[in-house]
Amino acid sequence: MNVCFAPRPVVFDLDGTLIDSAPDIHACVNSALTEHGKQALSLDRVRSFIGGGVDVLWNKISTACQIDEASRKEMQAAFMGHYLSATEHTVMFDGVAEALNILADRGHPLGICTNKPLGPTRTVLKHFGLDHLFAVVVAGDTQPEKKPHPAPLRAAVSALGADPDKPQAIFVGDSEFDAECAAALPVPFLLYEKGYRQTPPGELIHRASFESFAELPGLVEAEAQV
Repeated sequence: MNVCFAPRPVVFDLDGTLIDSAPDIHACVNSALTEHGKQALSLDRVRSFIGGGVDVLWNKISTACQIDEASRKEMQAAFMGHYLSATEHTVMFDGVAEALNILADRGHPLGICTNKPLGPTRTVLKHFGLDHLFAVVVAGDTQPEKKPHPAPLRAAVSALGADPDKPQAIFVGDSEFDAECAAALPVPFLLYEKGYRQTPPGELIHRASFESFAELPGLVEAEAQV
């Protein structure tokens, strides 16, 4: 006897999961720093600061560069002026578009849950022609809380039709923020290993991990039958 399973909503992180935006974030950070007489930071250093949203990014930059609060606010504002339209150096990870289209064709409602602000999020999704695939976008400035708090992910899965109290959904991400957020909701977490994570995969709570987006549709279908 064949058993039919309703397609589960699948929610994705953005930076470090679907796109490598670190080079653009790095360029915007250094533009703000050098405009205010500060030394530029390396790409690896900036990449290590990504994941918690713009405020966390600039708190870490301020500590690293010994920037006072007033100057930090000025630099962060300058950064946002560049960041809102930054797509020149951002690339989509291999296989992302194909995997998303397969999931959409199979009936999975798709969403975004990111700590990136809404303006740059919509800009980059449109730039890569992905915006039409996502029925909901929850960004870093659309909720009072940010990941790893579960509220943004709860809002995303609820908007996609899942029960917010007992969600039958899947979260795909790359970082400690994502893993903790999924565990707090809780929903199964699929870990993309090529993102911006600072912690070894074995130390993060996840249902499965993958290095190629060609693997993702199969992982989602396996999880939908659990």
